Amino acid sequence: MSSEDSLRQLLYQLEERLLQPGVRHSPLALDELLADEFVEFGSSGDIYDKPSIIRALNDEPKAEISMVDFKMTLIGEETALVTYHAVFPDVSGTPPRNSLRSSIWRKIGGAWRVVFHQGTPLSNPPE
Repeated sequence: MSSEDSLRQLLYQLEERLLQPGVRHSPLALDELLADEFVEFGSSGDIYDKPSIIRALNDEPKAEISMVDFKMTLIGEETALVTYHAVFPDVSGTPPRNSLRSSIWRKIGGAWRVVFHQGTPLSNPPE
């Protein structure tokens, strides 16, 4: 396996961790995965920094979010862009929400951390 394939697999696993309810509701786990300078442009249109996204995620309903069509592009020696389609099941029985997601990961102090994330609602989800 090439080093790029290994990195893709690692970032897939880290991004997948960020979708797990136990991680999304754990300030300690989020602190380890998000860079101090983290910024998110949320699918709601809100802009979050690290403390505000940790608070917001703690208040969100627990849901199993799935990730499909994961891609990784190196944009520097220790920086990578990942993109994917996220499916958020609706707990009320209505159709699931879909969004396109992108994250920029950077190796900081020997660990990969998210420095930027954006979620964009998908108006016509794939069937």
